[in-house]
Amino acid sequence: MKLHELKPNPSSNKSRRRVGRGTGSGHGKTSGKGHKGQNARSGPKRNPMFEGGQTPLFKRLPKRGFTSLNKIEYGCVNVSSLNAFPEGSVVDLATLKAAGLVAKKHNRLKILGDGALEVKLTIKADKFSKTALDAIAKIGGTAEVI
Repeated sequence: MKLHELKPNPSSNKSRRRVGRGTGSGHGKTSGKGHKGQNARSGPKRNPMFEGGQTPLFKRLPKRGFTSLNKIEYGCVNVSSLNAFPEGSVVDLATLKAAGLVAKKHNRLKILGDGALEVKLTIKADKFSKTALDAIAKIGGTAEVI
């Protein structure tokens, strides 16, 4: 096979519709737009959501879901990331925010137990997971619930 022998598959290349070229073309006079009406006019078309003045479907359907104004979001930190602090230091939300381990938007702190703690620390947090408490107790540190 050579490049000059290549041809597209039959019916894959359709010729474009030439509208407004006389009645013999089959697309003359109104050019396939019918008589009058919104779709026969020139200019911008309505968006797909528009239903001719009828209440749109998205407004007719029931709304679901709820966002609580009193939702409490905890900044979560694993015990393995606490190894960056020097031995004997007190670790709380303020020190973790300063170190960049917790986002500034969080007002509560939870310590999770993923990884191993290698430094003896005093950790002050709102919540601790069971594995985190075990890891802190095993190394000899203290966990204080605020």
